[in-house]
Amino acid sequence: MGRAKARAPILTLAPEQEREALDTLQRFLEDRFELQLGSFEVAEVLEVFAREVAPHYYNRAVADVQLHLKERFDAIESDLWALEKN
Repeated sequence: MGRAKARAPILTLAPEQEREALDTLQRFLEDRFELQLGSFEVAEVLEVFAREVAPHYYNRAVADVQLHLKERFDAIESDLWALEKN
């Protein structure tokens, strides 16, 4: 059975961030599940998260920032109206 070509992750990490994420994931799998995976297997797990899960967190963060900025702009607009002279 052939494997379909996986699409590239939308989000990527700097090399040092990726190394840290791989180390953290590998330690977690060993400590929590007593599962010892090699570096290629751990990299594949991380890639699945980057491709399938991380975009949901990214989109949530963007939505949170949009709401925060809207609230800030509304407050600035209100302050500007208060400065207006009659």
